[in-house]
Amino acid sequence: MRRRDAIEAATGVIGTAALGAASGASSVGAAGCSGSSGSGAAETGTAAAGASAAAAPKPGLGPMRTLGKTGLEVEPVSLGGEGVLRTTGRSAEAVPMILEALKLGIRYCDTAPAYASSQDYYGEAFRQAGSSARDKIILASKTHIRDRDGALRLLDDSLKRLGTDRLDIWQLHDLRTTDDLDEIFSKGGAIEAVEQAKADKRIRFVGITGHHDPAILVEAMRRYPVDTVLCAINPSDPRKAPFLTSVVPAARQKGVGIIGMKVMGRGNIITDGLASHAELIRYAASFADTVIIGCSSPLEVRVNLEAGRAFSPLDEAGIRALEARVAPQAERYDTYKA
Repeated sequence: MRRRDAIEAATGVIGTAALGAASGASSVGAAGCSGSSGSGAAETGTAAAGASAAAAPKPGLGPMRTLGKTGLEVEPVSLGGEGVLRTTGRSAEAVPMILEALKLGIRYCDTAPAYASSQDYYGEAFRQAGSSARDKIILASKTHIRDRDGALRLLDDSLKRLGTDRLDIWQLHDLRTTDDLDEIFSKGGAIEAVEQAKADKRIRFVGITGHHDPAILVEAMRRYPVDTVLCAINPSDPRKAPFLTSVVPAARQKGVGIIGMKVMGRGNIITDGLASHAELIRYAASFADTVIIGCSSPLEVRVNLEAGRAFSPLDEAGIRALEARVAPQAERYDTYKA
């Protein structure tokens, strides 16, 4: 597939906004953010001086998109499960950050058992916010366990820690090899846990995640009608094993909802001065239905939601310009790939 065709297939109808017309949040500079991921260290950054003076986005929803065939409505920016959430013993920082996101009307929240105390922080935030808080968001967690019984035990533990009786999306986490897929789809594999959990109404939809090898995610979508795919999307993608010309078009063809992660390239793209957080959000959200970004403070939540709510998609020229800007150092930003 030619690059232009791949971009059009991935994004659908792309707007004509130029790269230089950064979203309304660009004036706050490079906010500290983390691109939530399947594994590995979280991204980090620092909020620009004066960012705290930026106007907070008003509570409510920004531009909405449909998350593939799920029919769920999401914003361009969602809350990732990493950042301060992928820690232990930091509830005093983590819970207020989640509460700020809930107050501002965050639509989609990501977490995972593999993310340290992330699920526990969410559970406490839901308790503090009141009984209706969980019902107002799309809640996604994951299983890294590949067999049926182990995955179901992990699901029940996730529900207990989150303080809920269901997940909106349960994702098969960090798929890397054909062996992973063979185990999941074999007799007694985790896909049987998915079917059981759906029947029990413990989950609504099933997703897959991965940032290692795009071919594995494409094969997983071929083997089973998943509802969502979580994959890495940032301007370093064309350098090797690209997700944007493989996973994204395959997902669009099948009606699979696309969630972007590693949007900031572990924070290095920002700290290297190659792009602002708003440009990187704009790039990734031009391909994905929503992008998850782990944060470390209420300020970072506000800045990212502001960028998402001012979102306009990049045209092909803008996409190529940002990729070219990042290309000379792209090897620093895609170390999570095979």
